[in-house]
Amino acid sequence: MAAILSMALPFFGLILLGYVTAKYKRLDVSGLAWMNFFIVYVALPALFYNLLSQTPIEKLGNFAFIFASLLGTYIAFAIAFAIGTADTGGDIRQSTIQGLSGAYGNIGYMGPGIAIGALGEPAAVPVALILCFDNTLHFAMAPLMMAMSGEGEKQSPLKLAWDVLKKIFTHPFIVATIVGVTAAALEFKAPEAAQVLLDYLQGAAAPCALFAMGVTVALAPRGNFPKVMAALVPVKLIVHPVIVYLLLSWVGDFDPVWVYAAVILASLPTATNVFVIAQQYDVWVVRASSMVLVSTIASVVTVTGLLWLIATKTLPPDLFPSV
Repeated sequence: MAAILSMALPFFGLILLGYVTAKYKRLDVSGLAWMNFFIVYVALPALFYNLLSQTPIEKLGNFAFIFASLLGTYIAFAIAFAIGTADTGGDIRQSTIQGLSGAYGNIGYMGPGIAIGALGEPAAVPVALILCFDNTLHFAMAPLMMAMSGEGEKQSPLKLAWDVLKKIFTHPFIVATIVGVTAAALEFKAPEAAQVLLDYLQGAAAPCALFAMGVTVALAPRGNFPKVMAALVPVKLIVHPVIVYLLLSWVGDFDPVWVYAAVILASLPTATNVFVIAQQYDVWVVRASSMVLVSTIASVVTVTGLLWLIATKTLPPDLFPSV
């Protein structure tokens, strides 16, 4: 157990360090802009490109894995959305943010550091694929559900589809994934100086992302903690990873590292992007921020427990192994 704590606590320690630093210095949230830009547009894309471009192309087209993990995330969204619908009396806009709270994990900032740290570099490929397709799902679901509510700005179906596609194919994580897969297919090798730069950026990605996440959580507005959060937090931290684990076991025989990587990413707390989306649509804003905080604190226990189950082989990589 000491080894698991030694591995997990530095990740959460970086989040805590960012949180405490922000509370102590009381800096304006705008001061985080360049750090976030560096993480989202430079460091994490470099990490994904670096690792994907060095992966044999045949490993990148595992559509059964993509289907199972993506379906698990969608089911978690549907469950959380149903809880939100019951809580709000059918308010689609609020229920959509609640649905995202139960399904949109902090896979960008926390995912690569924790999964690759726990499982090694072979986890980079499933992490990148999940990042690419889960982000695509969330980028599509939020505007579509908000449009279905019939409130706010009216958009034609064509403009809505264009906005969704533009958001998907210009996102730096997805662009980096596409470029990395292309480089792998062409067996392209970056010049030595460029490769050294990529390695530097890869090393900076996880520490900067976790520290920035702590700062973001500290500076976000706080409100009351509604009763519905008692249902949404378990959906995100427990139900979501269980669903993904069961689906991956049911669909097929996958590399254990891929299974564990998908389950770890599904177990992560609510993404700070849910708060950003809530701000964008001006709905459930303060409560979304509280959801990020509470789920992040609770994940110290749940994620550490999951890492223990994986490290001790208590959690088998496949519940239904083929004979």
